[in-house]
Amino acid sequence: MTGSEPNQPEHRRQHQDQAQDLAGQTVVVIGASSGMGLETARQVRAAGGQVIMVARDPERLERAAADILPLSTATLDATDTDRLQRFFGELPHPVDHVISTAGGPLYAPLADLDLAETGRHFGERLAMTLGIAKYSRGRVRDAGTLLFIGGTGGRRPGIGRSVTAAMTAALPALTANLALELAPIRVNLIAAGFVDTPLSASLLGDRIEARREELRASLPIRRVVGPQDVAALAVHIMRNEALTGATYDIDGGQQLLPQ
Repeated sequence: MTGSEPNQPEHRRQHQDQAQDLAGQTVVVIGASSGMGLETARQVRAAGGQVIMVARDPERLERAAADILPLSTATLDATDTDRLQRFFGELPHPVDHVISTAGGPLYAPLADLDLAETGRHFGERLAMTLGIAKYSRGRVRDAGTLLFIGGTGGRRPGIGRSVTAAMTAALPALTANLALELAPIRVNLIAAGFVDTPLSASLLGDRIEARREELRASLPIRRVVGPQDVAALAVHIMRNEALTGATYDIDGGQQLLPQ
């Protein structure tokens, strides 16, 4: 007998198959220099896939790429839709999946809102999402994935949440419509709660550890959601070709807690 593969338990064989089931596939990761984007790039590589890493900051992107060894990199601001169009138009080959972790929430009470800034924030986020969908069309293979990252933070009304609530409501509707318009390309949205990333740490400053402790004590999962959790969900959505037009929450049960 030269090998034991046929006698392995079915669940073990399935796990081994999944370990490399992105082999031969290429994933564009926008926002790949840190946090959820970087971890997604890392897990795609671990699953046998190739990565094209895209980010705004060339130095951070270079450092991240040294760890991932991507197929290629590109420096661009995803809110610049002209640059997005050139990027996708210049891809030498079709790709299998595109994930964008770019963009963030805007929290401010009405009295403090700068309406010009608010308009730019909302408009740029929608235009970026539409731009990725529009310009990647024809560059993503059938049954491939467009995957966007949103949030759950605006689902509950609260002071300072008006802009974020509007965006939180808009992205699932946009995702569902794009899934019909771009079919058979699949379009999905990950709605994350608090994720312990460098961005979260920079926003909270010296309050970050208190926030972590609060979540460890209160979340049903008894730990903080990390970028590796979001990346694992992203890779699963890439793998499962029956998933499209949907929003997938990942918050450790944060929405189940009373305010």
